[in-house]
Formats: sequence, C-alpha cells, structure tokens
Amino acid sequence: MDLKNLEFASIDFESTGHREGIGDEPIQIGIAVMKEFEIDKNSFFRSYIKPSNDLQITSRSQSVHRIKNEQLEKSPVLYELWPKINELLGKRVVVAHGAGTEKRFLRSFPMHGFDIWIDTLQLAKKVLPESTDYSLGALIEDINANEEIKAICPGLDWHDALFDAVASLFLLKKLLTKAEGRLSYQDLLKL
Repeated sequence: MDLKNLEFASIDFESTGHREGIGDEPIQIGIAVMKEFEIDKNSFFRSYIKPSNDLQITSRSQSVHRIKNEQLEKSPVLYELWPKINELLGKRVVVAHGAGTEKRFLRSFPMHGFDIWIDTLQLAKKVLPESTDYSLGALIEDINANEEIKAICPGLDWHDALFDAVASLFLLKKLLTKAEGRLSYQDLLKL
C-alpha cells in the first residue's frame, strides 16, 4: 500500500491541566487533514471547549498555552463538537504527537471508531533514533519547518491546538518520506 495515497487527520487538544483527584479536561481542539501528502488548509478546524463543572485552567497550563478561563465561557462543550470531529477524523488515519492525551479525550465518544492511529512521537523514535529530543517543537526545528507552519497558520504558535496538529502533519510527511521503502503500512500500525 502506498502511504501517500492515504488520508490523514491530525488532532491536538490543549487541556485545563491535571488536578489531583479531578484530572483534566480539553479546552481547545485543533484538527487538520492531509490528502496525497498535501495539507488541506480548507480542512482546518479549531475551537475552544468549555470544560464541565466549571473546571478551571491551572496556572501552569495557562502559562503554556495562554488560554484563559474567560475565553471558554461561551464555548461549546466537547460533545457538541462531535459531528465536526467525526466528519474530519472518520475514515482517515488519525495522527497525533504523543497520542495518549488525544485518545483519552476521544474516549468521551466510546463508539467513535477511530481505530487506526499514527503517533508521530513513536514514529520519530523509529525513524530518527539519533535524535536527542523528541518533543514536537524540537523535531519541527530539526526539519526546518517552523516558518512554513507559521505561514499557513498565521497568528498561531506552539501550544495552540491547530498549530500543533498542523505541525504533526508536517512531521509525519517528513518521517514517512525518510522511511520510504523501510516501513510498511503494517509497520506503522504496530507503533
């Protein structure tokens, strides 16, 4: 199977930050689609999410993603976004960098059916074993894609969910190109 013929949908969440005994909840979602190894800017989806029970953003998380509680007051709750999430992720290979958080938040929709995932963190460890930093930002810096991402995501930056989702697609494209002939579709599913 030629991986370039697959459609990929990258997802990223920003969260309230973990609170002992409470956990965390998503407060922003970003999704972007790549078809035939081209990022589809018309697919971009970005929304704030109102957490349940008025869960407040931790100061640590706020310092990372710069999202304030006031920005969420009139935002939809996660389940209201399900039709759009399903439209963008359904029938595509779902991509995330360090996919654990995204998978956990999507468990809110137990029948979602997003079974095929590629974690770009795990893929990078396989394709770039010489790397010393596997954070998304460091890997994007290594492939010199930062300015290109900023150009197609004007006004956004790191720790914005859409920016990070787009960055994951740039990284995926680079990793799959580098691994061409060495990784099969089945290999990707084992990561």
